[in-house]
Formats: sequence, C-alpha cells, structure tokens
Amino acid sequence: MSSVLVQAIQSLNADDAFRPRFDDKQWALFESYLQQHKLRAGDLLIRHRDMDRNMYLLESGTLQVYVPDAGPARRAVAILRSGAVVGEPSMFGETPRMAQVEAMSPAVVWVLTRPRFEELLTRQGDMGIELLRSIGAVMSERMRANLDRGLPLA
Repeated sequence: MSSVLVQAIQSLNADDAFRPRFDDKQWALFESYLQQHKLRAGDLLIRHRDMDRNMYLLESGTLQVYVPDAGPARRAVAILRSGAVVGEPSMFGETPRMAQVEAMSPAVVWVLTRPRFEELLTRQGDMGIELLRSIGAVMSERMRANLDRGLPLA
C-alpha cells in the first residue's frame, strides 16, 4: 500500500478519524483490496442520490462534502483532509447517497468496492471485524456530530 496513505490515516487528528488497528502486514494485505484513483480539482467523487457502493480513503488533497439544495445552492457538511474516509455508509445500506463529494484540490483516493469489501470479510475474518469496527466508529462519530449541529440523519 502507499505508505503515504497509511501515514495520512495514522496521523489524521479528527474526531471521526478512521482508525483500524492493523499491523504492517495487515495494511499491506488491505492494499490488495483497494484501487487508486486520481482526481482533479472540481471532480465529483460521489454524486448525491447515486446508488454506487464504494468507500474511499483520501491519501492526499482535500474533499468537500455537501448536500445540493434547490438551484446552485449547497449546504456544506464537511471538509475532509488527507487520511479521511468517505462513503462508508454505502458498505451497509441499499439507499441512495446522502451527500455529494467534490475534490477541492487535486486528490488521490483509494477505493474499496462493496464486492471487494465482502471478499475481505470472507477471506480475512479478523481483519474484516476490525474494519467493520473502524467504519462503525467513523459513522457513529459523524452521526453524533450531525445531531449536535442539528442536521438531519438522512
């Protein structure tokens, strides 16, 4: 795996940081389940209401998370920095995307598709449980933060 991604994940200082307790060997194995994508500033990573089932790990760059309102208006939700995870709820549900995610700068992301996620769960049970715990912690913290800000959960 990109040591840059692992370093970004491990050094992100945010309440909703993705913190799987993987050793070096597990991080390397996790890499085999991911694909790298490069974004230009302004590229959409996630489109509001789409049904894709991908989770992304941000190696470098900045992403803006927002909900489109009527017309050109946007309701800002978050700015994500290197090391952040985004799109994690799609690993579990069959509902449309709740927000839109756009690259604010050139960015490098690593994608985990749902089929690869399910394969990891089947083949690497202990890692899969740790990954589920880590994703659940991110979602829980984001839900708490949204409730604190008075934002709806859906």
